[in-house]
Amino acid sequence: MATSPRVMLSKVPEITMWFWVIKILCTTVGESFADWINMTLGVGLLNTALIFTAVLGGVLVWQLRLDRYVPLVYWLAVVVLSVTGTLYTDILTDSVGVPLALSTSIFAAVLAVVFGVWYAKEKTLSIHSIVTTPRELFYWLAILVTFALGTAVGDWTLELTGWSPGVAVLLPAGLIAVIAFGWRLGANAVLSFWLAYILTRPLGANLGDWLGFSKAEHGLGLGTAITSAIFLGAILAAVAYLTVTGADVIRAPEDSPVKVAAASPSRERFMLAYFAVSAVITAVVLTWANAQPHAAPSAESEGGPSAAAPLAPGAVTHFPAANVANYRAISSDTLALVQAGDQAGAKTRIKDLETAWDDDQPKLEAIDGDTWTAIDGRIDAVLEAIRSSNPDPATETQTLTDLLTALR
Repeated sequence: MATSPRVMLSKVPEITMWFWVIKILCTTVGESFADWINMTLGVGLLNTALIFTAVLGGVLVWQLRLDRYVPLVYWLAVVVLSVTGTLYTDILTDSVGVPLALSTSIFAAVLAVVFGVWYAKEKTLSIHSIVTTPRELFYWLAILVTFALGTAVGDWTLELTGWSPGVAVLLPAGLIAVIAFGWRLGANAVLSFWLAYILTRPLGANLGDWLGFSKAEHGLGLGTAITSAIFLGAILAAVAYLTVTGADVIRAPEDSPVKVAAASPSRERFMLAYFAVSAVITAVVLTWANAQPHAAPSAESEGGPSAAAPLAPGAVTHFPAANVANYRAISSDTLALVQAGDQAGAKTRIKDLETAWDDDQPKLEAIDGDTWTAIDGRIDAVLEAIRSSNPDPATETQTLTDLLTALR
């Protein structure tokens, strides 16, 4: 005799403005924290991904054991999924070398399969129907893939356009507004939700970069730590409010097709054409931007290296000689350790360079912002090479040599 899945209260929040605000905040904080572990602590991309995959498993077990929506646990799962999905895309791009156009296509195909199987099994993709464990598993799997897809889409957009974070944030924000307008006019609610959900990832990442990047990198200069602290405080405050008030709790699960049937099929078809036209216009804008002269983005939101901007010979003479001598000494020591095969020693020594450079940033940027940006890009390249999960001595040597040349 077949047994029916255990029916629970809804395990997800109501889709209010609170939902979208916290979702964007989670994207930014989660990504910044991953960057801190990967780059600042030097754990490496692969090791960071393994750590967060293990954490994700634990958090999802906690979430799945609950029989109702608990804001703290739910949003903790979203943060960890945000980090993990982003890391999976970064591994494909940075470690495996998969082009962003291809990874975008791969994750889009995977998401289509997830939705296809989900609908075939459950006959609904509505998040208001997450009242059984199978549906919840499909839901979390879809969210993981949307984060990976959103990362690939966002990074591919930056690669195509070379836009700064402050400019790049306008595209996903505008598209989300287009989707919200379409939903108000009668577009399919499930389709509208998932399209907007994917776009919140590049929106949150670009917003965080814009706030955290230095002014020389076209940001507001708050720094990663301050930006993360602000966003984390906002998340905690919002979650505490929702926990106390229950403002986003779905009181009665929607587990029937009645409300879906109330929608107008003809209106949904018309709005589907509206979304298609919006997609074509977006493609035209991206094609136009790609055709314009532009440099690669100065830094990726995932913590990738800054682009090595052109540097005039002797440009560092504007900086205090003692500071430059210190950077050269640390770089030379690190190069010697790399050539001696002491990877652990090189990783430890290069941390001194990162610390000294960050401490001196306000003074050096004030002296010559362009030179600071150019040197910063070369230092980021060195840090990525040495902290790679699979370090290549040739790459390490090349990046260190380039840095030493720039510091002459």
